[in-house]
Amino acid sequence: MNKTSVRLPIVERDEWLRPVESEMNLRWERYRRKAGEILDSAGSLADYANGYRYFGWQWDDTLDGWWLREWLPGAYDVFVFGDFNNWQRTEIRMQRDAAGVWSAFFPAAMYRDRLTHGSLYKLHVHGPNGWMDRIPAYARRVVQDDATKNYTAQFWAPAEPFDWQGDAFDASAIGDLLIYEAHVGMAQESEGVGTYREFADKILPIIKRDGYNAVQLMAIAEHPYYGSFGYHVSSFFAPSSRFGTPEELKELIRRAHELGLAVIMDLVHAHYVKNLNEGINELDGTDRHYSLPGEAGNQPYWDSKLFDYGKPEVQHFLLSNVKYWLDEFHFDGFRFDGVTSMLYHHHGYVDFDCRERFFDTGVNTDAITYLTLANRLVHEFRPSAVTIAEDVSGMPGICIPVDDGGIGFDYRLGMAIPDFWIRYLKEVPDEEWNIWEMWSVMTGRLPEVKTVAYAESHDQALVGDKTLAFRLMDKEMYFHMDRASDNLLVDRGMALHKMIRLMTISTGGQAYLNFMGNEFGHPEWIDFPREGNGWSYAHARRQWSLADNGFLRYSWLGDFDRAMIALVREFGVLSDGYPWNLAMDEQNKTMVFSHGPLLFVFNWHPTASIPDYELPVQGPGNYVPVLSTDEKRFGGQERQDMSGEHFSFDIIDDNGARWPRIRIYNTARTATVFVRK
Repeated sequence: MNKTSVRLPIVERDEWLRPVESEMNLRWERYRRKAGEILDSAGSLADYANGYRYFGWQWDDTLDGWWLREWLPGAYDVFVFGDFNNWQRTEIRMQRDAAGVWSAFFPAAMYRDRLTHGSLYKLHVHGPNGWMDRIPAYARRVVQDDATKNYTAQFWAPAEPFDWQGDAFDASAIGDLLIYEAHVGMAQESEGVGTYREFADKILPIIKRDGYNAVQLMAIAEHPYYGSFGYHVSSFFAPSSRFGTPEELKELIRRAHELGLAVIMDLVHAHYVKNLNEGINELDGTDRHYSLPGEAGNQPYWDSKLFDYGKPEVQHFLLSNVKYWLDEFHFDGFRFDGVTSMLYHHHGYVDFDCRERFFDTGVNTDAITYLTLANRLVHEFRPSAVTIAEDVSGMPGICIPVDDGGIGFDYRLGMAIPDFWIRYLKEVPDEEWNIWEMWSVMTGRLPEVKTVAYAESHDQALVGDKTLAFRLMDKEMYFHMDRASDNLLVDRGMALHKMIRLMTISTGGQAYLNFMGNEFGHPEWIDFPREGNGWSYAHARRQWSLADNGFLRYSWLGDFDRAMIALVREFGVLSDGYPWNLAMDEQNKTMVFSHGPLLFVFNWHPTASIPDYELPVQGPGNYVPVLSTDEKRFGGQERQDMSGEHFSFDIIDDNGARWPRIRIYNTARTATVFVRK
């Protein structure tokens, strides 16, 4: 037991955790001890996470000048150089304190006309790995030279700070999360790199129109290789300059808030890029600066470096980074990438086949402590902010509040759902689809673990994988997506594309996510410019015109997605919790379930359309169809009368109990939603 001899609420509520109660208590005690140290030293977690207000460039009113500070404990000597001193590497020496923090002061009287907004600079670091020109870890802007392709830090001090006045957006007021996952650079139709401004002007209105209430932005922190999708971060405090300026990102977020959209950042704290020229690897000359030394500091599966979450300075760096994006850019929360890799020394590459897997020596206890602190910081500093964990392992407590003994995430990504759909489409013929297995995968989550359901994300759209639309229709999408074309493969693909999405959103979780363009069946994969494709941007963009073209079927899929999102919002389907299972007809591949007044009927059978199909309903009344995947406005045949009403009648069982039922035309490969009146 813990010191107070009171059982943690997480253990009290979950009998499965009773055999490992001592391990849960140890986990809680490690967090409690670290949090206590922070509170004793700084007063609060938010005040502790102010590294971005101390390191990097900081103005000193008293001394009338700029300080530059960087934590480089292993360095022998450090200099600052840049265009303000004609790139003389060893002219301006920094001074070291006892904690390994190096600093230099630039009095305004001497540097006012030389160190100006937009000036370029680097550090010249002498360490165990020799003399190297490096970019500071706390750089807030890093730019690439078009000719040399080299990255350089940029002194960023606009004359007027960004005006956030009037931005009082509260993400908790938007209701159930409907997330539009997006990448700023590839969001435009033209071949090239899109900008923050273009995204604000062109893409935010699309997201708002489609009914989503949150946008999840990928690849925000600076990364040297565009094709990494932003997952090999080099500068954690610098928004990517390839998309525009920090102020333009702030304007994007403010515009989103004005539209009622929350903005969630895809935060990468699971690893960092190996690069010495651009990143923080061996920044002080040692291999134990932000990482553990030797192989323990490597992420072997991702060709990147791991953070040493147990080192106080690294915890401070990462927690300061969390607060920085909330404070300076008004993000409304984070999707923490690679949480499974963080939680385990084996990075999740084992079978989680027993309870002990979550508590053995493979668990990275320092990472659990860090993530718990990060969640507490987010929720204390911005109570309305949300945190989402990308964890495939199912770590106990991942979505349990910190005060109850959990790690504190609000949501976990339902990663088993897209894996299931892909497996079925690849391996199982339509007529063999098991509706009980479908139901189990969609609803197989713990009651306290709030899940973000999704049929596919950016992961399924990359080269080497396929989107659902491409798996369903493949090359036929190039020849038979015009509305006048007859093609059975496309007809099947259109029907299942709509059904899979409706099934996922109505049964899979308490929030929903879609990757941009997938809602209308974007026909092609994502392939960033690289040597293998001739540095082409042809597949690093979104062809919005396909969905706007009234002669193509893509618009039907887009129209269905909008209608589906509108229905889910109107009736609070996501917040209704688990769907209520009313019937499972394996022979006819038909499942019936309800959410409040809504009745969902899914007929997955490829051919069986059944007139006067009798099915149970949640209560007496008349049932009116409000949405069907088979409607003509969505490219279907509308075999069911959408204006008809279905009046319930009672079946009396042997005990005299009355069970209401209705009869419908149960058409093959169709999902229909009725409302009870």
